[in-house]
Amino acid sequence: MQKIDLNSDLGESFGPWKMGMDAEVMESVSSANVACGFHAGDPLVMIKTVQAAKAASVAVGAHPGHLDLQGFGRRTIGTTPDEVYAFTLYQIGAFQAVCAAQGMSLQHVKAHGALYNQAAKDLPLAKAIARATRDAGGDLILLGLANSLFEQAAEEEGVLYAAEAFADRGYMNDGNLVPRSRPDAFVHDFEEAGRRMVRLAREGVIQSAEGKDIYLKAHSICLHGDNPKAVEMARFIRKTLEDNGIEIKNIREVLKG
Repeated sequence: MQKIDLNSDLGESFGPWKMGMDAEVMESVSSANVACGFHAGDPLVMIKTVQAAKAASVAVGAHPGHLDLQGFGRRTIGTTPDEVYAFTLYQIGAFQAVCAAQGMSLQHVKAHGALYNQAAKDLPLAKAIARATRDAGGDLILLGLANSLFEQAAEEEGVLYAAEAFADRGYMNDGNLVPRSRPDAFVHDFEEAGRRMVRLAREGVIQSAEGKDIYLKAHSICLHGDNPKAVEMARFIRKTLEDNGIEIKNIREVLKG
């Protein structure tokens, strides 16, 4: 039976400010990327998110980003590879301590927002994230954009790698995501998104915004949960995949084959 992971970015609330619908989306995913306090989240939110993931039997990963609470980590910031290595390692370490206190093992690392997008196209930055993932220990998996430099970085730094696709995002002919500024950046139709993800899981192919079939080997699909419609789409996509004989497993189990 074919297997694929479903992941989502969670734990992005901060103090009294709630961000996302974590409890609802947790029902649809097998892995959670938890904010580590730089772009979103705080220590208490981290603890509560790990507790919720444990109760739901959802694997957890660190979700490090730029130190940019005001911009939610989505603003491009000029940082050196050494800086990226240091603050990524710092965030992973903080989250590892939270996981250990809750009796959970950290599964993976996925960069957030602008850091993710920058590193996908910049090998030294991607290698800095991969190196921090390796040096944090625990046989952690680097989760990165499919068909990006994350894969080469992981190989060169000796890190386990898992490729990620997005259920509700459009793709360019080169495999990169359509910029958010374009009207075709997002897929809003549930049926279309479901069909695309089934084909991706079965054939490793997704159709670009320009109508071209592109090869996209993915071990994990990112689902969003920042609004009720996104949560509904997450549920629909999981059900569609399962109805088509595709088993939902966490990233480590998918990599095992």
